[in-house]
Amino acid sequence: MDFNMKKLASDAGVFFSRAVQFTEEKLGQAEKTELDAHFENLLAKADCTKNWTEKILHQTEVLLQPNPSVRVEEFLYEKLDRKVPSRVTNGELLAQYMVEAANDFGPGTPYGKTLLKVGETQKRLGGAERDFMHSASINFLNPLRSFLEGDWRTISKERRILENRRLDLDACKARLKKAKAAEAKASAEHELRVAQTDFDRQAEVTRLLLEGISSTHVNHLRCLHEFVESQTTYYAQGYQYMLDLQKQLGRFPGTFVGNAGSTSPPPATTSPTTVAATIPVVPTVGRAPNPATAVEGALNLNDVKPPASGTRKARVLYDYEAADSRELALLADEMITVYSLPGMDPDWLIGERGNQKGKVPVTYLELLS
Repeated sequence: MDFNMKKLASDAGVFFSRAVQFTEEKLGQAEKTELDAHFENLLAKADCTKNWTEKILHQTEVLLQPNPSVRVEEFLYEKLDRKVPSRVTNGELLAQYMVEAANDFGPGTPYGKTLLKVGETQKRLGGAERDFMHSASINFLNPLRSFLEGDWRTISKERRILENRRLDLDACKARLKKAKAAEAKASAEHELRVAQTDFDRQAEVTRLLLEGISSTHVNHLRCLHEFVESQTTYYAQGYQYMLDLQKQLGRFPGTFVGNAGSTSPPPATTSPTTVAATIPVVPTVGRAPNPATAVEGALNLNDVKPPASGTRKARVLYDYEAADSRELALLADEMITVYSLPGMDPDWLIGERGNQKGKVPVTYLELLS
């Protein structure tokens, strides 16, 4: 292999000269060409952008995929330019287990029926999570990663070149100061002019790249809006899926009943005191009515009268859409009057709002004293 000895010697000389200049600057024995304040601000802004972009990128990856082993696997596939294998989400895996359990327990049993309903919702949640992860990766992670692996590497390379040009310039200034003979001084002045030209040219290139950081912020701002929209869609879907599931489970009160005297548990937001609260039953006169007859009478809303005592106020926890004319539609956080009738299913109450009345599910209410 042929070597250009002159070039090799020249490169070695340049490297040695830069090393000497850098060392003398650190020791305070040589002057250093300072960049203007605007340039320094651009450098600081670029470093700040790079550092925070790395942190935001990493934490978003953790948010989308908490399992570090899976993240490493996906990173390796990406570096090998191979397609990442499709894998089920945690929600989809939970749905699969619930469906299999329901088939073993019996899909016709209360527990099995509920497992199927919940499993179906978990599968939908898993699908929504998959869509969110895909959208966030394309619209948010990829642009951040592209900046770090593309634009930032270019900026870092040009900054290193600029630093070398500055060291060369300062070394030329030092040689000019030390030159005594006219010939040596003329040579040093020529080298200084060349070094100054190279430094100014590289400083302009680097400055233009650094000013492009503002455009990067604008692009990342757009990507951030898209990320928020994807996340909003994901959580809205999850909220709607769970509301639908609650309504389905509310129409199968038997799925919550452990024994004949138990009632369905309220949502997690309901306090233990509320769980223990009961609605007084309208007292009867004379012969005890047949439960079936009482229920039928309760469903005839025109004949339903609130008891003289025993009504309570309740705050609605969630929106509820009435299934038919016998039910009362609810809006979250509104206050209604509720009471029970003899023979009514314990999972339902009669609710009144002004001139409107109808059946309402207990699980959607917080009973107040």
